[in-house]
Amino acid sequence: MSLTAAELQTYLHALVRGELKLATMIWGPPGVGKSSVVAQVAAAHGLDFVDVRLSQLAPTDLRGLPVPESDGQGGGVSRWYPPEFLPRDGRGILFLDEVNMAPPTMQGMAQQLILDRRVGSYELPDGWFVWAAGNRKEDRASVFDMPAPLANRFLHLTVRPDFDSWRSYALGRSLHEHVIAFLTFRPELLHRLDPQQPAWPSPRAWEMASRLHRAGLDATPAIGEAAGAEFSAFVRLYEQLPDLGIVLEGRGAGLRLPDEPSVRYAAVVGLAARAATADEAYHAFTWLADSAGPEWLQLYVATLVSKFQAIGQLADLAELVGRDERLATLVQTTLSLTESA
Repeated sequence: MSLTAAELQTYLHALVRGELKLATMIWGPPGVGKSSVVAQVAAAHGLDFVDVRLSQLAPTDLRGLPVPESDGQGGGVSRWYPPEFLPRDGRGILFLDEVNMAPPTMQGMAQQLILDRRVGSYELPDGWFVWAAGNRKEDRASVFDMPAPLANRFLHLTVRPDFDSWRSYALGRSLHEHVIAFLTFRPELLHRLDPQQPAWPSPRAWEMASRLHRAGLDATPAIGEAAGAEFSAFVRLYEQLPDLGIVLEGRGAGLRLPDEPSVRYAAVVGLAARAATADEAYHAFTWLADSAGPEWLQLYVATLVSKFQAIGQLADLAELVGRDERLATLVQTTLSLTESA
């Protein structure tokens, strides 16, 4: 079953709400956000989250160590002391990441925990879900085949890169507007695996690139040479932008939107990313309505709706709908498209 990150999140929410403690395996290319989605689902439901990287463990790290104990009658037994990272009580998600990067002996040890919810003398509390994640062979990751008995006990979900899902996440996390605008212009660079290079574009890499860019550093070490060169050229286009602050204040009557498409992407997404209130969002909309065609208005509204939904400003969105019939129509179209997707 192939899902976007947003669809994966919805599916996992349903598992939690339904108390369906079915072992779930999430497949996908590196950097697409598998572990981030699981962590967000745990946080949304107030669940504890334990992230265990199986590829970094030995079998004894998961089963624990045998410790001799006296039986009080001159003899003794060995008891297995489980590792401290395995949960003892409460409710949460035990996330076994990099499952198929672990060697077969480690996968065999994990199989008991996944299938029987116990390993050695340890038993997973009832309130815990067991989910796992791994990369696919076609992603050129160093993976081992998953044993058939283990694979057959999992639900299998595959997450694929999706720009709309990532844009909503990026706006909610306040990633740099230059990064969001660039990927709106070049969405095919959201994820471009290049196993021949140490750095290449992925959702995870772009989040690192945003932090580097905000600090005034080159983003190339995160996203690679080719994407880094394109991004740097795009950022230089910002020098051609009108003063977006004046537009947001409602004083942009004398300013014009540049004709160059890449600069238009930068301006439109920049306005949506910067609009902090309903007033600023409306000022930007009316300016664009006079300066650009309907496709640019639709892009602005789609980005704005994603942002307000991501940061919980639904009251501002509702206020905007009542201000202008054109704006209300575009918002409704955007919401309808989102729901149908």
